[in-house]
Amino acid sequence: MAEVVLEQVSKRYETGVAAVEDVSLSIADGEFLVLVGPSGCGKSTTLRMIAGLEEITSGSIYIGGRRVNEVPPKDRDIAMVFQNYALYPHMTVYENMAFGLRLRGLRRGVIDERVREAAEILGLSELLTRVPKQLSGGQRQRVAVGRAIVRKPRVFLFDEPLSNLDAKMRVEMRGEISRLHRRLGATMVYVTHDQAEAMTMGDRIAVMNRGTVQQVDAPLAVYRRPANLFVAGFIGMPPMNVLRGRVSDGGDRFAPTGGEAFAVPARQRDALAEFAGRELLLGVRPEAAFEADGAAACATVRGFVDVVEPMGAETFVHVVVADGGRVIARVSPEAAVAPGTETAVSFGLERAVFYDADTGRAVDA
Repeated sequence: MAEVVLEQVSKRYETGVAAVEDVSLSIADGEFLVLVGPSGCGKSTTLRMIAGLEEITSGSIYIGGRRVNEVPPKDRDIAMVFQNYALYPHMTVYENMAFGLRLRGLRRGVIDERVREAAEILGLSELLTRVPKQLSGGQRQRVAVGRAIVRKPRVFLFDEPLSNLDAKMRVEMRGEISRLHRRLGATMVYVTHDQAEAMTMGDRIAVMNRGTVQQVDAPLAVYRRPANLFVAGFIGMPPMNVLRGRVSDGGDRFAPTGGEAFAVPARQRDALAEFAGRELLLGVRPEAAFEADGAAACATVRGFVDVVEPMGAETFVHVVVADGGRVIARVSPEAAVAPGTETAVSFGLERAVFYDADTGRAVDA
């Protein structure tokens, strides 16, 4: 397999629009990296530049230590799985998986061995004689993945491969691709707009917005400490709550707008000292609501319940607070909460993150 390195890679079109701007990433040999972000953020363009399907404007791309800027896609030793299965309708599953190997001139015995090995891995052995119209969407996607596996590439590239599947099938295919990664130990780069896919599949995730990488880290690290307000709002469902307020007492206390001032956790006081008297934003996850006890640091805001969303195992309560903002609390399904009632929402601060109101960046602890 191979390490993939992007050094200050940019893609600009003749109109002057920058689809990707100064992206630098290092993807370790055998790593599963997920590029995640909203539509139009540049993630698919980045993947296509790695594949050689999109010409880069500046920067360098290395695969296995070799600079591949001018290397055509067929010589980069990569395999790509697209959102569209792109199967030949008149060919059987076996023929679809074998077609690329035949074009490369491999011996019949080698082709047969590779196809049957990939079919066994993907649970397609009983379907090799069927044509695509006889398959479900999930089975067709497995054939597309199998077509990539038989090539034994150094790098696998996935461009939103599960978008055409229903919710249940997406969950099943997420598990299959994760198991495939563990079995092959291959370097994989996966593009998605679905944060659930990113959080559950990637060794690391790279969150992109407007052509730039906002944060790269392990999924839980990104979830617990978003680097900026964009990441805080994009990763997590519901997203992180953001409360506006002001720092006082040399960084020791923070008063949310319309809420009670509270003592800042000791680990964050030094970082907040330079913001004394200034406005900051406090980010807290919905699940931190009502977790604080009398001994723990907590932030409390008051407001009126607007929407109650019972989800079965949990309930999400939307509260309109004093400054017209909105917070979401994740509470027990047994909680007695009704729309239109006044309530106080307390948030535990163990994993709270403060953000600079001017730049939107996290204030380092």
